[in-house]
Amino acid sequence: MSSLDWTVFLVYLIGIVGFGLWVGRGNLRIDDFFLAGREMRWWAVGLSVMATQISAITFIGTTGQGYNDGMRFLVMYFGLPFAMVVLCVTVVPFFYRARVFTAYEYLEKRFDGPTRTLTSLLFLCSRGLSVGVTLYAPSLVLSVILGWSENATILLMGGTTIVYVMYGGNKSVIWTDVVQMGIVWFGILLCLGIAVSHISESFGIRNALALAQATGRLEIMDTSPSLSKPYTLWSGLVGGLFLMLSYFGCDQSQVQRYLSGSSLTQSRLSLLFNAFLKVPMQFLILLTGVLVFVFYHFQAPPLLWNKVELARLERGAPPEDLARVRARFEAAHAARRTAAQAFGASRSPEATQAYLAAGADLTAARGEVVALVEKTTGKTYGDTNYIFPTYILNELPKGFVGLVIAVIFAAAMSTLSGEFNSLATATMVDFYKRFVRRDAGDAHDLLASRLFTAFWGLFACAIALQAGRLGSAIEVVNRFGSFFYGSILGVFALAILTPRASARGAFWGLILGMATVGVVAATTSVHFLWYNVVGTVAVLVYGLAITALWGVAKPQSS
Repeated sequence: MSSLDWTVFLVYLIGIVGFGLWVGRGNLRIDDFFLAGREMRWWAVGLSVMATQISAITFIGTTGQGYNDGMRFLVMYFGLPFAMVVLCVTVVPFFYRARVFTAYEYLEKRFDGPTRTLTSLLFLCSRGLSVGVTLYAPSLVLSVILGWSENATILLMGGTTIVYVMYGGNKSVIWTDVVQMGIVWFGILLCLGIAVSHISESFGIRNALALAQATGRLEIMDTSPSLSKPYTLWSGLVGGLFLMLSYFGCDQSQVQRYLSGSSLTQSRLSLLFNAFLKVPMQFLILLTGVLVFVFYHFQAPPLLWNKVELARLERGAPPEDLARVRARFEAAHAARRTAAQAFGASRSPEATQAYLAAGADLTAARGEVVALVEKTTGKTYGDTNYIFPTYILNELPKGFVGLVIAVIFAAAMSTLSGEFNSLATATMVDFYKRFVRRDAGDAHDLLASRLFTAFWGLFACAIALQAGRLGSAIEVVNRFGSFFYGSILGVFALAILTPRASARGAFWGLILGMATVGVVAATTSVHFLWYNVVGTVAVLVYGLAITALWGVAKPQSS
């Protein structure tokens, strides 16, 4: 990067840490540390809710997803507005009036301690794993752009976030999220604008969109009823609805944000705020990836997006094999460029077919490159996560590179801060204060809360070191979550919708629901979005059946 890029990036990094420390001063009790004194306004909480979900994975993985697969991924968010309305009517009032720190405290009030403990433990496992992937994603950017090791990047990202979250708690999380979401929105619009400007003037934006449409990358509404096909309208509306209900309604990282609202109305407004903004944000990010795809019709793409792996291939592959696949790839790209220009000139059926054939040939040529990589390294290869970082490095002007890196850091740190804080909350409230030190005093509790924050930050760093082996980052996070979210949602559905459900039914229903999701994942090709439906329905069925066989619930606590 240029000195201007470094300046922009360092100003952001130092500024956000300093701001987080400044706004987080004054914590005296864990109520201040974990819930910001329950006095936040809806717009600040709403931006924090959005920031906790929108990570660097959204910026890196989703643009790569748009490049490779187009806009289909958007359907995953179609259920979100409906989920927000349902939660505002059901879950939010229950949590807010119960005056709980964690969502899982409510389960003890409704059922019993073991159900609360098991559900909170599942949250810690699922969120602890996924936050490692969230931390890993920004390391892709710096490893590609700066040539740093991913390990050094992980420590920089995780360490700076831990500093201000350990000190300021949820106040630091929410107010830094407000600033970071402003930066992220600016960065999204900036990258979209640059992507549009980079489309060849002779080609034009209309031709670019027509080209993307010809390859199917602008198709969103796939109405296929198949349960194994990814990102259909039905998996988005149904599976996505269940995913969002569980994530925003039962996941502590989100619940903790709106429990900080100054009133029930403020908490509800914060969720409705997300219902309006989340889908347009995802649309713009995916569209940026699609336009980058079109851009690389007229600008030669690299043989591999991961320049580290490319250097390894150039050192390790037989020279004649490397020369052969390189020549094949370059010739196929030149043919596709010519076919794309012809398509833009006429858009006739013949030109369309010729372009699609040239595109398929380039895909085959790239497949030969990947096969050579895998033969040389002995490992499977995928580089979806490296597409957008490479574009940033090679195509953005000086100053903008540092700014976009700051945007990616802002997206990552806003998510990490909320995750660290919520993991520490569940650990402290659901476990430490129940089983270790119940009445230790405010000073001790505050110190323990800060130590748990540091622990989960370091744990995320450890997971991040392995996350690069798991494929597309944006899919990895949702795949992690889908193994857990549906079953956890099922327990809360039992608690809120079925007054006669028993504690035994909830506890064993949760275990059997998780087992059912595992069986479905291991033995069928059902897409992971449907795991959320499977888990929820399974817990409801098992829980009600066990209740019918072994007795009804104890009276609900007031």
